[in-house]
Amino acid sequence: MTVDPSKPYHQIGEVAEVVGLSLRTIRHYEEVGLVIPSGRSTGGFRLYTDADIERLQLVKDMKPLDFRLEEMRELLVVLDAVEDPTSSSAQRDALASRLGEFARAAEQRCARLRRDLAAAESLTATLTQRSSGRGAGDEGAP
Repeated sequence: MTVDPSKPYHQIGEVAEVVGLSLRTIRHYEEVGLVIPSGRSTGGFRLYTDADIERLQLVKDMKPLDFRLEEMRELLVVLDAVEDPTSSSAQRDALASRLGEFARAAEQRCARLRRDLAAAESLTATLTQRSSGRGAGDEGAP
């Protein structure tokens, strides 16, 4: 794989720090074909472009929404095809429709996370209140 000298490249340690993923996770995403580094140094080190970093960030953002690896892979393929200038108008329409499905799924999953967060915050407030010696029914007590 040749490296384009006109692009800035980043080694995996820098990428891990920027994206907030472990080296192991980034290597795993490469192994399963989600994010392949754009090049290798003469010493064999993985080299990532800014586009690779954006792709890793997208994968990381899908994780809390419980997207499976297959779904992540499909979404990345769809996004790549949307950006492909050779895609026909009909292909773009189909891709836009599929992206809409992903957007709806993401929104549903966000709604679930919001409900879960509200429940967790309620529990935290209850525990905080009870740990300070104020039990249920003591709201008016000094």
